[in-house]
Amino acid sequence: MLSLFQRKRLLPSIDTTAIPMAAPPKGLTRPESAASLLSTPRRQRLLEHIWQRTSLSPKQFASLYRAPLERYAELVQLFPASESHHHAYPGGMLDHGLEIVAFALKLRQSHLLPAGTTPEDQAAQSEAWTAATAYAALLHDIGKIAVDLHVEHEDGTIWHPWHGPLTRPYRFRYREDREYRLHSAATGLLYTRVLDGDILDWLHSFPSLWSALLYVLAGQYEHAGVLGELVIQADRASVAQALGGDPARAMAAPKHALQRKLLEGLRYLLKEELKLNQPQASDGWLTQDALWLVSKTVSDKLRAHLLSQGIDGIPANNTAVFNVLQDHGMLQPTPEGKAIWKATVTSESGWTNTFTFLRLSPALIWESVERPDPFAGTVTIDITLTSEAADLTVDESTPVTSPLSSDREASSSANNTIAPLTTTVLPMPPRDTASMSDVMEDLLTMIGMERLSAAADGEGALSISMPEPPAPAMAVPTTERMPVSATSSPALTTQPSGEHFMAWLKESIQSRKLIINDAKALVHTVSETAYLVSPGVFQRYAQEHPQVVALAKQHTLSEWQWVQRRFEKLQLHRKQDSGLNIWTCEVVGPRKSRRLHGYLLVDPSLLFTELPPSNPYLNLV
Repeated sequence: MLSLFQRKRLLPSIDTTAIPMAAPPKGLTRPESAASLLSTPRRQRLLEHIWQRTSLSPKQFASLYRAPLERYAELVQLFPASESHHHAYPGGMLDHGLEIVAFALKLRQSHLLPAGTTPEDQAAQSEAWTAATAYAALLHDIGKIAVDLHVEHEDGTIWHPWHGPLTRPYRFRYREDREYRLHSAATGLLYTRVLDGDILDWLHSFPSLWSALLYVLAGQYEHAGVLGELVIQADRASVAQALGGDPARAMAAPKHALQRKLLEGLRYLLKEELKLNQPQASDGWLTQDALWLVSKTVSDKLRAHLLSQGIDGIPANNTAVFNVLQDHGMLQPTPEGKAIWKATVTSESGWTNTFTFLRLSPALIWESVERPDPFAGTVTIDITLTSEAADLTVDESTPVTSPLSSDREASSSANNTIAPLTTTVLPMPPRDTASMSDVMEDLLTMIGMERLSAAADGEGALSISMPEPPAPAMAVPTTERMPVSATSSPALTTQPSGEHFMAWLKESIQSRKLIINDAKALVHTVSETAYLVSPGVFQRYAQEHPQVVALAKQHTLSEWQWVQRRFEKLQLHRKQDSGLNIWTCEVVGPRKSRRLHGYLLVDPSLLFTELPPSNPYLNLV
C-alpha cells in the first residue's frame, strides 16, 4: 500500500520564496517560510531524529513526514503552545509539535500494531501505523490556533487558520473568553491543512487505524486505544521536559514573577516541611507520574511560607490560591479543567483514606536524580468530588479518561471506577520497557536537551535553593503588663500565642515584611505610639501560622478572633476612658477619607527601637 501511495504522487517541496523578507512594522511579526522556521539547529536535530525512527528513504520521508511538518510549521508560525504553561514562548507550538512526534515515534517502537492481528498484517500495516502515530501527535493541539488565539493583520482584518498560512505581518493575543479543551474539537477544522488527500486516502484503507486516528483528532482519547495512549504519553514527556528541564526561560519573563515565587515556595516546602509517602497520615504522595498534595494542607502552608518571606499579593482563601496555581500552569487540571482531584490512598499495610488533592508534575519540583522513591501503595482517582471542593465540583457522570490525566489509568465499565495509578493498559515487550525516563534519556541525548548542558550554557538549573525563613526574634522587651521574660521559651517559635504574635510582629516590622505607615499597612504610628489595624494584622498572623486553625476551632472562634483574644489578654494596649479597646482613626487623603479601627500600644518600644514619626494622614477620632 505504501508503494501505491508513492506511485500516486510525491508531494512537492514547499515554496519558500513567496513571503517577502522586509522588516515588519513595529508590534507586528513577519510570517516565515517553513524552511526558515525549521532551520534552527535544534529543530534540525529533531527532524533527524524523526527520520531515524521511520526507517524510510529520503524520498519517502519527504512525502510522508517532512511535507506535513512543513505545512504545520507554516500554519503555526511563531505562536506559543500555551499562554503561561508549557512552551509559552514564541515558536513554542512548533517546538512542542516536533518534540511530541519524536517522543511518540520512540514509544511506537515498543508496540506491534494493530494489536491482536497476525504478524503478516502487522508487517503490512507497520508504516501506516507509524505515520498515523506521528500525525496524531503533531495535530493534537493544532486547534488552539483556531479557538484560543485572536490573530489580526496590520489593518485589523482577522486571520483564521482555515484561510491558509499567514502571508502578511500579524499580531496576536490570547482570547479571554477561550473555552478549556475546545481546541480538541477544533482540530477537525484544520487537519486537512496539514495532511493532504493522498495521505488521507492511504490511511483510510486501514479501518482500525482510521477510526483510532479520528478519535484522537476529535479529542476522544479514551476511544483511540493504543494510538491515543501513545499521544498522551508523548505529550506528557514533552510537557515535563518544558516544565522541568528548562525553567530559566519561564522564570526570566516578568509575567511569570508570581509563578517563580509559587514554584520556589513549593520546592522549599517539599524539601523542609511536607511529609511525603508516609504509610498513613501524610501531606502528599508521589507516584511514578504525578505528585499528589493534600489540597488544604499545602495551600495553607504555601500561603504561610510566602507571607513569611514578605511576598504580598497571595490570596487569603484556598479557592483563590488554587486558581492562581492553576492559572500559572503549576497544577495538572482535572478533565473538566478544575484544580481539585479526589483520590483514595491505600498503603501496603492496608491503611486507606480519601483526600482532595492538587496534582503536579514531579518534573516541576525535582531533577530526576533528586526525585524521591515513588509511593509503594496506590493512589486511585475517584470520579466525584466531596463537599470540601463544592465550589470546584465537576460533572460526576464524566469518567476521568483524558489526555490531561498524566497517570496511566484504566476505566472500568463494569463499576465506573478508575484503576490504580500503578497499573498500565499497554503491554511492554521485555526488549524495551519504554519507561518515560528511558525515553527522555534517549531523546534528550540525541537532541541536545540534557539538563547538564543547559546549565553549562548558563540557562539555569531546575533546583532552586530556598533560604530558610528567619525564625521570629523571640526576645521581647518586658513591661509591667506583659508576663514574658526577655528570654522566651523555645516553644514560642512554633506555638501560636499572644507572646508569639508580638514577637512575630516586631520581627516582621524590623525585617520589612510588614511595611508601616503605608496606604495598605497593618501597623501605623499614631499619637506617639504604634497603632495595630484590626482585624487585618491578626488575619495576617493567622495566615502565616496555619496551626491557629485548630486552636481557634477548639474555642469556636475564627482564626483572627483567637489571635485577637490572646493579644488582649497581654494587656499591652491602651484603653479608652469608656473602657473600650478599639480606637478609630480617620484616614484623610487628597481625594477621599475613610476610617480604620485598631489598638494603640501602651509602649511603642515593644515594636520599635526608635519610634518613627506619626503618620500625618491618620488622626484619632
